[in-house]
Amino acid sequence: MEPITSSAPLRPAWHRTLWVVQVVAAVGFAAAAAAKLSGSPEVVATFRAIGGGDWLRYLVAALELAGAVALFVPRLVGLAGVAFVALTVGATVTQLVTGASPVMALLMLVLSAVIAWGRRSSIGRLRADLTRRRG
Repeated sequence: MEPITSSAPLRPAWHRTLWVVQVVAAVGFAAAAAAKLSGSPEVVATFRAIGGGDWLRYLVAALELAGAVALFVPRLVGLAGVAFVALTVGATVTQLVTGASPVMALLMLVLSAVIAWGRRSSIGRLRADLTRRRG
């Protein structure tokens, strides 16, 4: 199976742009996690409305915090971007179902997709490292 990633180095301007996007996304996800962990009334109401309760709110907050940290780990950044795409798709659907504005979730989805695509080579390297260790 052919790898879908390139091992070619990124152009310096694109590399810097991705770092800016990663920092903005990390701050956004960390702030979202803080709102969940602090028990913001709006956040609590959203999780109750979807039937998730506190356990799901804490789980999502933990995933957001772990992912925010992973955005600064070169080996994990592409995987974090992919995971955040999945998480923000769920957040967008939740916002639409509950009647809230999905604008912020959609913005975070776009940032996550840019990171996942821009850092896709890190996923290939991670996969190669894990495969090499098992074999």
